[in-house]
Amino acid sequence: MPPLHRHQLLSLEGILDFSSTEGLSTIQRADAKRRFFRIVNHFLPDSEIDSSARSQTYSPPRLISLTYQYALSDEARDYFLRAFFLSVGLPIVRDGTGDDGDGDPEALRSSVFAFADYLMDQFFLPLKASTKKTPQPSPVFHSAIEKVQGGPRTFAGTPDRLSALRGACLIRDHHRCVISHSFDSSEAQARMDKAGETNALDDDGNLLYRDPNRPGPLEVAHIIPHSLIKVDTNHELSPAKKAALAILNMFDTGVVHLMETGDIDRPRNALTLTRPFHVHFGEFKIFFEPVADSQPHTYRIDSFLSRYILPEFPLTRTLYLSENRTIDPPSARLLALHRAIAHIIHFSAAAEYIDKLLCEMEGQGVCAADGSTEIDRLLTLGLRGWSSST
Repeated sequence: MPPLHRHQLLSLEGILDFSSTEGLSTIQRADAKRRFFRIVNHFLPDSEIDSSARSQTYSPPRLISLTYQYALSDEARDYFLRAFFLSVGLPIVRDGTGDDGDGDPEALRSSVFAFADYLMDQFFLPLKASTKKTPQPSPVFHSAIEKVQGGPRTFAGTPDRLSALRGACLIRDHHRCVISHSFDSSEAQARMDKAGETNALDDDGNLLYRDPNRPGPLEVAHIIPHSLIKVDTNHELSPAKKAALAILNMFDTGVVHLMETGDIDRPRNALTLTRPFHVHFGEFKIFFEPVADSQPHTYRIDSFLSRYILPEFPLTRTLYLSENRTIDPPSARLLALHRAIAHIIHFSAAAEYIDKLLCEMEGQGVCAADGSTEIDRLLTLGLRGWSSST
């Protein structure tokens, strides 16, 4: 089986649907996993093999390795292995168990790096480019003007949906940031104007003026960015976004069904955060990890940022629930997906690499010391309908 060429990898999304493929047996899975790491580790320095340390510079082979390791189920990892072996031109299931049939890993160098480029260009780069911050709902007046002019009202991320999402999340999260517990400053002022500064209460019946947490403006933050399934003017997903969703499905089989048009703007895919935390969360610098043997929806919230920047981290928080559970809590499944992506791009150093590319794309000057830039990659990102403002 010959390896796929770069132009064939660009249409790999049509091949990534293995839902009708018979699953791997335990023995087949173990053999494929061993062969996979033998190939990928060949291109890694010894210091990065079986290491929890972060790569010093962006490492395409480690991006592949970590994407496999952070897939959230055996079924998802099987799908990833099938895509990898298909891409490098090797069968995933063989009669024997030796390595001779795979040949010298060095002969697979171009195919391995092309597969890493596919993951970067079709998923990690556009995903991070589109997650700077969830656009906040526009004022009612602007929304009304858009309506009477016949503007789009059913696309993911329209003002109506974002406004409704923000309102639902504020109610569910008791008008507080789920990390800092800061109360929404606009809501606090409105309550104090109505009841008096010393009589206004929070959602739990406590006096606001005695709140130890400083209030602040709160925003709705998508866990998985709404732009991932934002349709075009023909109400269709672009090929690039179909490819991104196909890769996303290899992290957690079937998760894309939680993000179909409209569903991605539901409260289960959103958190209430202060502006600084929203930025860090959107850049995959903050992540949520469930706490075992604790009450439901309890998370250890940690960050890849310096403790100088976030000295209070890590924190343990039990997320708020709406009365009678009428509003869905943040999805543990989507938070796990966000955490997996955060770890992959951090430990492979892809996060810094992508930030450098986006810096160049946004015209903030030459970001590399040697003045280099990856024009082709930046142009491809723009031509496929992705940008940092998507």
